[in-house]
Amino acid sequence: MLKVRDLHKNFVVGHGALGRFQHPDHVIKAVDGVSFDVAAGEILGIVGESGSGKTTLARTILRLSRADSGSVRYRGVEVLDMQGKELKQFRREVQPIFQDADSTLDPHQSVSSILQEPLLIHGVGDEEQRRWAVSAVMRNVNLAPSFLNRHPSELSGGQRQRVAMGRALLLEPRLIVADEPTSGLDPLVAAQILSLLLGLKRERGLSIVLITHDLDTVAYASDRVGVMYRGRVVETIGGAEFRHGALHPYTRLLLGLDEMLGQPVLQEGVHEHVHVFEQGCAYVNSCPHHVHECHHDSPALREVSPGHFVACHVVGQRRELWRVGMKR
Repeated sequence: MLKVRDLHKNFVVGHGALGRFQHPDHVIKAVDGVSFDVAAGEILGIVGESGSGKTTLARTILRLSRADSGSVRYRGVEVLDMQGKELKQFRREVQPIFQDADSTLDPHQSVSSILQEPLLIHGVGDEEQRRWAVSAVMRNVNLAPSFLNRHPSELSGGQRQRVAMGRALLLEPRLIVADEPTSGLDPLVAAQILSLLLGLKRERGLSIVLITHDLDTVAYASDRVGVMYRGRVVETIGGAEFRHGALHPYTRLLLGLDEMLGQPVLQEGVHEHVHVFEQGCAYVNSCPHHVHECHHDSPALREVSPGHFVACHVVGQRRELWRVGMKR
């Protein structure tokens, strides 16, 4: 369904004219050589701390941000080269659900107008058919017809997220990219949204890229999990094995199975600024297991067991030790 290969997206943080004499510009490697596949009907979870590049990855896949290099192929066609009708069709079949529904819902429109808008843009049906489609999707996301006349400001956070989901589903997409769809919601509401998304996936056979920092959510919902750190995927593993079978030191840190050198608390916004000439493993300065090679050579994802890939120079050496520790 979706094949991402060696995808890169950088942002340059420049200095003033005087600052450049002593400091080179910084490059934020928001997406740094990411590769993965999503099969039809599969949920791929992408997890990582804030600043790891998850949202930039989503925006680049969706063509909302321009990639610097790499490939995104949807059903065999290169997304980064799409134009005109081909791109419009892609945007009909691949729909986003963003974290902040407030920023994507026009406060001046009613729910009815918000939901009909994508149908009008893509020329789907006549007025009666559009009303029927909107009514059907309201039932799918468990919202009463009375909500159609309300505006976003009159809805709760969970209700706004359901409207955003309904809008994404109206065009009957094949793939949904959901970026933190339950973040900021009450636990009960978040569980309802997640259950609704999984139910729709089963009913419609949707493929989903589920981006989150919630480890419980990703372990429960995903067929496979990709772990991102500083723009790179450092491990991919089956969802059922995620909690007890992770081997990369960063994944194990997230799960509370490993320690980190240096600061005991992750400092958001510091680790993501990288000089363009830096080499080696992105996690080397925080990893308690690093060796000389880690400072000079960026590890590639290697298959350590069927379907389980890890980007780590020392994982093979310490694998049995970690497995013993996990059984305790």
